[in-house]
Amino acid sequence: MLRIGIVGCGKVADQHVQAIHRIPDCEIVALCDREPLMARQLGERCGVSACFSDLKEMLEAARPDVVHITTPPQSHYSLAAECLNAGSHVYVEKPFTTTAGEAESLIDLAEDRGLKITVGHNYQFTLEMLEMRRLVKEGFLGGKPAHLESYWSYDLGDLRYASAFLSNRAHWVRQLPGQLFQNIISHGIAKLTEFLDDELVEIIATAHQSEQLRSLGAGDVLDELRVQIRDENNTTAFFCFSTQVKRLNQLRIYGPANSMIADIITGSLIRSTNRSYKSYLTYFVPPVKAAREHLRNARMNILNFLRRRLYQDFGMKELIERFYNSIRLDDPLPIPYREIILTARIMDEIFAQIYAERIQSSIPTSPAAEGRPPQPSLADPSLNRGG
Repeated sequence: MLRIGIVGCGKVADQHVQAIHRIPDCEIVALCDREPLMARQLGERCGVSACFSDLKEMLEAARPDVVHITTPPQSHYSLAAECLNAGSHVYVEKPFTTTAGEAESLIDLAEDRGLKITVGHNYQFTLEMLEMRRLVKEGFLGGKPAHLESYWSYDLGDLRYASAFLSNRAHWVRQLPGQLFQNIISHGIAKLTEFLDDELVEIIATAHQSEQLRSLGAGDVLDELRVQIRDENNTTAFFCFSTQVKRLNQLRIYGPANSMIADIITGSLIRSTNRSYKSYLTYFVPPVKAAREHLRNARMNILNFLRRRLYQDFGMKELIERFYNSIRLDDPLPIPYREIILTARIMDEIFAQIYAERIQSSIPTSPAAEGRPPQPSLADPSLNRGG
């Protein structure tokens, strides 16, 4: 029986609790939040009486096997390091850390302690993403992916909610090196890193502010991002983040022979075989085949719903369970460390380009004096930065 602790008892923690309750042979034994009321209110809802406002006290009293960190990103590094030093495995919500240097430092610490750590990129473990991964391994693409496209939309929704960080420069989202982007885009970037090599030769990032945000007087907050990436084997990738394009969360993967589109919103995987047809058949056969693909997805979603496998947080439950199995059964980690680090490196480079002055001014002059891990150079010599 794995003993689980949760640090940070806000909205995301509720999702973790629900996912953990679906997994056998584990128990939430402690909750921690700097605001005691937050820990107690979550404890009342999920039946946990051991609530703390100090992490050290929780670690000493409850001795959890695994700690889930669901706090703002700026605290991820210090909290995860404290848990690892206390002997607990760690699940860190996205983004993993605020810099690639911190990500590497945490992973090194976990390995030194003989412990495991992962990041909450749960959208890599939805049903359609698991099926896509299986087909890639079986060779459906006809070879290694040649091009990738990741689209991530974010609905600002009720602008009264968004105004909490748009109008407050001290809000923790505004204090991140990449601001709004950094709190969200790791989901979409991580989908690309699974299929990219470690050595990247080109990252070109451009960003701007939408008319919607400009009308709100949101200052320096950018909400539209486009990124081009190329690795040393000339696999190319494109990433798009938008608050103006609605309900578009996809990964498109193109191979020498065939291609696929995994649609997170509709829970579907559209397979496309690239072949030519004689004469006017080109106008008739491909649409019919595409229609069959959509019908196949509808049928599979109905079956998964009846089997109780189709629910909102399936990806989170799947990722957490795989992480737990890597601990108790010594299964492979659900997300390789190289992907976590590569995702962080790409994000560092994106922010260095679009927020150059902001990033440079935020780098501490003496990281060691502030108790932080050394920061890597923002201008990685292996990257050809665009204008």
